[in-house]
Amino acid sequence: MPADFPNDYGDAAAEYAAVRTHAGLVDRGDWGVVELTGRDRVGFLHALLSNDVKSLAPGQGCAATLLDVHGKVQVLLDILVLEDRLLLLLPPGTAHKTLEALDHYLFSEKVALTDVSAGTRLWLVAGPEAPALVERVAGARPSDAAWAHVAGALDGVALRLVRGARETGEAEVWVLAPAAEAGRAREALVAAGARPVGATALESLRIEAGTPVLGRDVDDTVLLPEIPSAGLVSHTKGCYPGQEVVVRIRDRGHVNRLLTGLVLDGDAVPEPGAELLAEGAAAGRVTSATRSLGLGRPIALAFVRREHAEPGTAVGVRVGAATVPARVAALPFTR
Repeated sequence: MPADFPNDYGDAAAEYAAVRTHAGLVDRGDWGVVELTGRDRVGFLHALLSNDVKSLAPGQGCAATLLDVHGKVQVLLDILVLEDRLLLLLPPGTAHKTLEALDHYLFSEKVALTDVSAGTRLWLVAGPEAPALVERVAGARPSDAAWAHVAGALDGVALRLVRGARETGEAEVWVLAPAAEAGRAREALVAAGARPVGATALESLRIEAGTPVLGRDVDDTVLLPEIPSAGLVSHTKGCYPGQEVVVRIRDRGHVNRLLTGLVLDGDAVPEPGAELLAEGAAAGRVTSATRSLGLGRPIALAFVRREHAEPGTAVGVRVGAATVPARVAALPFTR
């Protein structure tokens, strides 16, 4: 999150309610943007990522991941296809790493990679009224297809409006604005009715939606099939680094752990890394946890050993010196 991102703007519960019932505004200024240009850009990226890039037309996009040859996640990202370039939306702190990783695979292809993060500011408008609100501000709205995007404008300033499908479980529109106009874009969105949302409400929304965060719930020790990955992978696109592992697990094996949800008894919120116990033995670990503003109790994302990962299974979670009863829950927590 941006360094100055507050826990709340005065009322976390009201910020949460705004996203569930109307529209909230999240500062995504810590996200990176990388641009690919050159005639070979589509084929180059298609050969490296877990999802199908070649089938996308301008105005379309998808979520994907870059894996290593062992099928482990290096980065989660979103791809936007424009007429003359591709844009990658990248989690905080990963733009430079992703540029280096892609450049490693670049040989004779005609592709230029550019980090344009410093010149771009991202905002996320989330909630059932988000698409209509953004349309009032920017004069356009993307279709409801995940990662569809269109050009918009604010007083002559060009914007890119993207239909998100990631973080809150509600309708989402990402607004990409020139960094120099970030303040004006924010003011216009707030004036139109988007309520600023801080970290406390956002974390509750994110975990309720079952959305893993790179660096907390997912890192380069995690196999792609260990996390919810239905929207990240194409099983018909052909080869990419790590594909053999993903296919072998799908067709002939299984993973030993799965990222899933936990609902805890009591009021204590476990720390990331807290141990899970089942039948007296270690059964996994918590990756993220919060007190859910929607459910009114502690919930968590956790890696749980496969034999204990069925929803409803009773487990224990170490919280300090105590072991708190919990049950495995299917993701997302709220629908």
